Amino acid sequence: MSDTPFGFGLPPEEPENGDEGKKKDQQSGGGQGPANPFGFGLSGAGGLGGPGADNPLAAMFGSLNPADLGAAFQQLGQMLSYEGGPVNWDMAKQIARQTVSQGTPDGVKDASVGPAERSAVQEAVRLADLWLDDATSLPSGAGSAVAWSRAEWVEATLPAWKELVDPVAERVGAAMGDVLPEEMQAMAGPLIGMMRSMGGAMFGTQIGQAVGVLAGEVVGSTDIGLPLGPAGKAALLPLNIEAFGKDLGVPKDEVRLYLALREAAHQRLFAHVPWLRSHLFGAVDGYARGIKVDTAKLEDVVGQFDPQNPEQLQDALQQGMFQPEDTPEQKAALARLETALALVEGWVDAVVHAAAKPRLTSADALRETLRRRRATGGPAEQTFATLIGLELRPRRLRDASRLWASLTDARGVDGRDALWAHPDMLPTATDLDDPDGFVHREQLDFSELDKMLGEAADGTGEKPNLKKGDAGDDAKGDGTE
Repeated sequence: MSDTPFGFGLPPEEPENGDEGKKKDQQSGGGQGPANPFGFGLSGAGGLGGPGADNPLAAMFGSLNPADLGAAFQQLGQMLSYEGGPVNWDMAKQIARQTVSQGTPDGVKDASVGPAERSAVQEAVRLADLWLDDATSLPSGAGSAVAWSRAEWVEATLPAWKELVDPVAERVGAAMGDVLPEEMQAMAGPLIGMMRSMGGAMFGTQIGQAVGVLAGEVVGSTDIGLPLGPAGKAALLPLNIEAFGKDLGVPKDEVRLYLALREAAHQRLFAHVPWLRSHLFGAVDGYARGIKVDTAKLEDVVGQFDPQNPEQLQDALQQGMFQPEDTPEQKAALARLETALALVEGWVDAVVHAAAKPRLTSADALRETLRRRRATGGPAEQTFATLIGLELRPRRLRDASRLWASLTDARGVDGRDALWAHPDMLPTATDLDDPDGFVHREQLDFSELDKMLGEAADGTGEKPNLKKGDAGDDAKGDGTE
């Protein structure tokens, strides 16, 4: 065994010839002076890992220059020192910003939004709100209109992604400890802690990459049917709008205005249906609670875990470790979520079409393009499906849009929008199968119901337990309580 610990060479003895010996020694490359105390063979201008250099770090990090090596150590330190929640969101934000800065596959780089683009977005949202006044009884929900760069979209939407992803990541973090036998868990405390830290970092890396890619695709803050941005702020991304309309053969102003109609319609719905946001996020959380981690795959990862090869954990995340429970509760949670997303997107689709059709010659073409875009999804949506076991996609968008349009014809704008007063009043998945049956079903007289509730409250202090079935046919469409 070497007498020098860790293989770090000791400084050579003082040469017999004094200063001349030093010069000769340095010119011949022999020995190791204080300028290179670690013995890693720095080669002139070549940095680490140069030709002929004995670089023991090359096997771990490859041929990195000192700056890259420092970044690698910094990232490893972040992984091992993280002690927060199930996802390292600081790392997610960092990775998302890096992904955005690299640009999209077509070579388009992110850019700051100029005054002219900001003004165009504000004007488009203002005009969109005027047109929507004729198409819905819900008032404007956008207190302001903003034009975002891709990086600004990342910053503004990360809180919403945290709310969506943390429940699933929490399950994975718990499962990492559960796969070890109980007798080993006490002894493996530090290892479990390290794995959870690295798991949080790996999740953060994957989420950051997905958010960064999605930032290059989205055109607003509500593209996936969920309110990702701050409440009351209609947001559009001019750079992505330009890319979206590039090959459509539609004037840029019309594309911007149509997308502003969709953004403004979403804002009205989420602003004036106060229970809707929590309903949607609750449905995502309810579905996540029914997902089980593939413990067999996780056990295999843990059993072969090598601290020097953290990519194993990342590969497992990329391949997906989630298996939906095949139970009635899980199926019901999935149905609720898919129906809720379809109803939101279907309402927006119907309302925007009603507002745009008489005014924009390209309304039909833009509507079909966006429908197909939502139906197919993109790489980032597929990444989220792998990471959280769920595709945030309205599978029955066309059915829901037809139902809302039929409701408009049968009950008018006010009667259609009144259904958003309570989640129990909305159509169900069964109603999407039979939209005509739901549309023409006997309705409750809501004004009379309000009067009855008020009288009951004045007389007894309690409201009666009225069900929709008390007014005739069940408004849910399945004939059951």
